Amino acid sequence: MENAPDFKLILGSSSVARRKIVADMGYEFITMSADIDEKGIRKEKPEDLVMALAEAKADAIISKLQNGETQENDAIPTLLVSADTVVVYEGMVREKPSGKEEARQFMKDYSNGHASTVSSVIVSNLKTGVRKGEWDKVEIYFHEIPDEAIDKLIEEGRVLYVAGGLIIEHPLVLPYVKQVVGTTDSVMGLPKALTERLIKEVL
Repeated sequence: MENAPDFKLILGSSSVARRKIVADMGYEFITMSADIDEKGIRKEKPEDLVMALAEAKADAIISKLQNGETQENDAIPTLLVSADTVVVYEGMVREKPSGKEEARQFMKDYSNGHASTVSSVIVSNLKTGVRKGEWDKVEIYFHEIPDEAIDKLIEEGRVLYVAGGLIIEHPLVLPYVKQVVGTTDSVMGLPKALTERLIKEVL
């Protein structure tokens, strides 16, 4: 990409982490959130679930856009990036903890254990209608996480609002992460390399 972008970018997410990742990738973008009922979408396999959720988010945002103003400048395409991430522990999909107790249990499970994240990315070219998507999986292995660290995390509260109560980049968690097989950006909700590739594929 030279100076002028050859497309406009909409990030279909209100996630702070995803906004930061897209900004780090050097894109200018606007954000829109989908407001879908995520609980209404159920799949057996986590890979299928995150793809279905990202699809539903894309569809919801596209219909919002169609109800709104039309694209004035159709010379350059608009690309919509939608994504979803779940945490998988012992084969079970974990969503945001229902409260402090569940968050605490999640953390205790990860202590000396391991979890994985499955993240989907779907890029839709709103001008051509071309849509490409894929998922990415990361395995995370933990040392023992002391109770004091868990208490502090829950008190601070951010873990209550993320899938599986899992924030590996958090300063209270980072020291206890033994190994990450995959990329941190994927765990945070948007795998950069995959997103870049899908953007090129839909253009």
